Amino acid sequence: MNTLSNEIAHELLLFFPRAMLKQCPAPARKVMSTTSTPIAPQQESVATRLRNLGRSALFALVLLLPKLLNLRRDPRSWLAFRIVLAFAGASLVILPLSLWNSWTAGIAGLAMFLAAILLPAAKPDTSLADTAAQLGALVIVNGGGYQPGDVEPSTVQLFICPDRIWALDSHLRPLLVIPTSQIVSAIASESAGDWIMRIRWDEHAADFHYRGIFAEHLARVAESTLRSVIHPPLPVLPQKRAATA
Repeated sequence: MNTLSNEIAHELLLFFPRAMLKQCPAPARKVMSTTSTPIAPQQESVATRLRNLGRSALFALVLLLPKLLNLRRDPRSWLAFRIVLAFAGASLVILPLSLWNSWTAGIAGLAMFLAAILLPAAKPDTSLADTAAQLGALVIVNGGGYQPGDVEPSTVQLFICPDRIWALDSHLRPLLVIPTSQIVSAIASESAGDWIMRIRWDEHAADFHYRGIFAEHLARVAESTLRSVIHPPLPVLPQKRAATA
């Protein structure tokens, strides 16, 4: 009897540890992921985008302003420009809404469309054109500021004709007339932050002063235009001595 009890107790001791091992699951192992999580790129702030957009628009406006002023003198070209500007603005408003989410392009397109509507009509400069036709001018360039004698300097336009160079003030009154055949040189140079285009002819000289951010450009344009109509002096060929007998 004692032997049987001992065997039953031994079997119970062997059974319960196995049952406890089966009921207690092994702790799950945590596997660390080796893939790196991508970091979202830092988005530009709204103020930075608006500042960059404003700088680009201002730079483009400065470059296009002289051409736009000349374009406005032609009614057909001015109307075509306004139509193209309106279509481009409408495209920038509609396309971002259908293709991608870009409210910045939509604002720029809306500004372009409103500018095309609010721009004034063409203003042909008939007096300037009539004067150029009357003088027979080939081209008109900006002459900067010219001071004839002791009077105050005036802003002049240079009417480049085949035989003469006319310097007219804002009221289209002639301040200086230079015969083209007598012009010796036309040189643009910088002086004390300004640009001066000096014309020499016969025994005279005239200085035209340019100021502002476009001073160099205007002086260079006037210089190249004048040089294109200046007749270079003919070379003097040495006379050959007559052969003596």
